[in-house]
Amino acid sequence: MLTPFHLAVQVRDLAEARRFYGELLGCPEGRASDTWIDFNLYGHQFVCHLNPALREKGIDDHRNPVDGHGVPVPHFGVVLEMADWEALVDRLTAAGVRFEIEPYIRFRGEPGEQATMFFRDPSGNAIEFKAFRDIAGQLFAT
Repeated sequence: MLTPFHLAVQVRDLAEARRFYGELLGCPEGRASDTWIDFNLYGHQFVCHLNPALREKGIDDHRNPVDGHGVPVPHFGVVLEMADWEALVDRLTAAGVRFEIEPYIRFRGEPGEQATMFFRDPSGNAIEFKAFRDIAGQLFAT
């Protein structure tokens, strides 16, 4: 069993983060203060820290080429079961979320075949969700 990770990111507005992570992504909220919120991101401790300066300056945009796409760096995300990934694609699409990289299958028929998608939260943090049909045999395939 994997142990949970802890990740903290900057957000420009806590109410906006609550709507995005809590309502849209369905992450239960934990502890909170006037400057941060803990979320349960698929069993991991994910914390949004308020940085009002992001309202003006935004988050720097850097991309690396992967499969003909510009993958935003840094990014974070979670590896889901395929059915959960597909349900999330449907929920994000219905909500009108703009994808940085549209949902697709990478390495089709090769070791490491995976479903992936990239999008950003309202503060500009890049997020990737992926899934494998055979996670045990494919997550770290070479």
